Amino acid sequence: MRAETIETTIRRASSLGYTKIEIAGSPEHYDTKEVRKLLKQYGLSCWGSVTLMLGDRNLLAKDEAQRSKSIQYVKDVARMVKELDGHMISVVPGTVGKIIPDGRPEEEWQWAIDSLQDVYHYTQSSGILIGIEPINRFETYFVNRGDQALALAAAVGPDCGVCLDTFHMNIEEDDLYEAIKRAKGKLVGFHVADNNRMAPGMGTLNWSKILETLDQIGYNEVLSVEFCSPLDRTPANPYPNSIDEHPENLSPEQKKFLEDHGSASVSEEFYTMLTQKSFEILSKLIK
Repeated sequence: MRAETIETTIRRASSLGYTKIEIAGSPEHYDTKEVRKLLKQYGLSCWGSVTLMLGDRNLLAKDEAQRSKSIQYVKDVARMVKELDGHMISVVPGTVGKIIPDGRPEEEWQWAIDSLQDVYHYTQSSGILIGIEPINRFETYFVNRGDQALALAAAVGPDCGVCLDTFHMNIEEDDLYEAIKRAKGKLVGFHVADNNRMAPGMGTLNWSKILETLDQIGYNEVLSVEFCSPLDRTPANPYPNSIDEHPENLSPEQKKFLEDHGSASVSEEFYTMLTQKSFEILSKLIK
């Protein structure tokens, strides 16, 4: 992630060969009319958005007012995507970074269902898909694996799906490929980063097999590049000058996200390299 304007992001993506973007879930920061103009100018389209479940955003919070506020936030993200002619939102139900439950398992499960059903009814009317995203145990105690996300999606509604992320799957799944296969027919988004959360091809994951498995289940939608490079301030850093020491335009949400993920705002050169590397590796494998 970089501290930069949305135009800079769109221009870079277009120049490197990307055709779609997944915009950050910060609807208050974007004028969708202006973003639409930029997308048209650079020949891109919006695929969807990632909800940023930070601070007090929590769809399974014990406090009803907190849940209500969180529901409205997710609806606002969906509205932004609709205004940008996008297709989906990925939703992490609980607060990222929160690893202590608010209530009993059955209580939290029902709170999550109720909250997501509220969002689901809203998105159904606007044609936006929901993909429940499991993330690893060090970032949430709630929904870490694909089968958990599928169970929750089934409880929410027939058109509720899941969004899988290779970085988290590599940590939590017994078999990454079988987890993908189980999501057949329910996969509405797919986030890609290598095992070290660097760009695809910079770690140990078998991208050829991952894409073959996606092809087997009939998933031919977007691969959303979501690398988040580790923070390395030591002399052993293999990428000198990779960190932007004086970032500008970094929102509090972005700063919090990076800190929680052991990363930092990176330099223009490093970010462009990661973005280009991702495209080069994946585009060669897409059939």
